[in-house]
Amino acid sequence: MSVLLLVILHMLASLEQFMLSSGRGAGELCVEGLSMAVTGDETAATGDMPSYQLRTPTTNLPQGVVMAASPGALHSPQQLAEEATRKRELRLMKNREAARECRRKKKEYVKCLENRVAVLENQNKTLIEELKALKDLYCHKAE
Repeated sequence: MSVLLLVILHMLASLEQFMLSSGRGAGELCVEGLSMAVTGDETAATGDMPSYQLRTPTTNLPQGVVMAASPGALHSPQQLAEEATRKRELRLMKNREAARECRRKKKEYVKCLENRVAVLENQNKTLIEELKALKDLYCHKAE
């Protein structure tokens, strides 16, 4: 298939999805005196593309009127609110996960520091004992 045909089929599938989601059921669109009716379902399992047919308009729109919607008008206020809520919940969930990971890393870092302190304390204790032993040895030699 040519690239142009693939682009057109993709646009038609997007248009079908919009029409079905906007409550028009059969998916009719009036453009320049013709309307498009969706006559098949796109199935992801088989990869079949829906079939489209052009027919005369069945609406009361004057000929030559093109129905179009801006991207912002594609959703109702309720859908926008639900989308905002969904995005907020997703953001909060990601934030909780990031905070959990941060706390885990902090605990790991603190454990590492505590282990280092224990090792250094043992080294210090050993060095102090060695110093005492050397002082005793030096004092006994001087006598």
